[in-house]
Amino acid sequence: MKKLSFLAFLILIVSCAKEPDLIVKTNIKGLKKGTVYLKKVKDTALVTVDSIVINGNAGFELKSDLESPEVFFLYLNKNTNEDDRIAFFADKGITEINTTLKNFVFDAKIKGSAQQTTWEEYQAMISKINGRNLDLIKENFEAQKDGDTAKISSIEKQYNGMLKRKYLYTVNFAINNKDSEVSPYLALTEIYNAHINLLDTINNSLTPKVKASKYGKELQVFIDEIKEADKK
Repeated sequence: MKKLSFLAFLILIVSCAKEPDLIVKTNIKGLKKGTVYLKKVKDTALVTVDSIVINGNAGFELKSDLESPEVFFLYLNKNTNEDDRIAFFADKGITEINTTLKNFVFDAKIKGSAQQTTWEEYQAMISKINGRNLDLIKENFEAQKDGDTAKISSIEKQYNGMLKRKYLYTVNFAINNKDSEVSPYLALTEIYNAHINLLDTINNSLTPKVKASKYGKELQVFIDEIKEADKK
């Protein structure tokens, strides 16, 4: 009985001494007071995995368990009605986030996982496409105000072309990065309404390691559900 009690005590010590899978070292220049939350999506809901109340110290750490690379969100509550958030792709180890209170999201510099680097590469290209889409929306508004049907038709063709370009770029990017967990994540979040053949192509290209990850498993389930629904 004593041996069992001693063994249980040792297990308790080891579990308490276990290092967290993910450490997010953060510095928010100019932050004096507020609450910062580390969140992630679990079962379609956004849940808090760690938080800290800031009172004069702009540098701090947040921690979380992590089975495979996934997207987390750093939320800043400045005791106002607005919450700002920074999204980042984390893997086990340390992620460093440096930003400012004034421009919490736009000034964020993130250093950490290889997945974050890959995701930033994708976002850089997509931001250009999205920027052009915003220009087309503005042009369409002006054309409708002027009653210029020819220009409206031209803008619609350009918009559809940009949308197709975004889909094809995302598919090609996902396939070219088949060894990154970013690939299935993009399929699930950016082109989830694409034709099933495109999703299948991405899914079939994934490496075994990525297929076994959180987003790899979710993509497989998503595709299976679509195929099952198509049978009905």
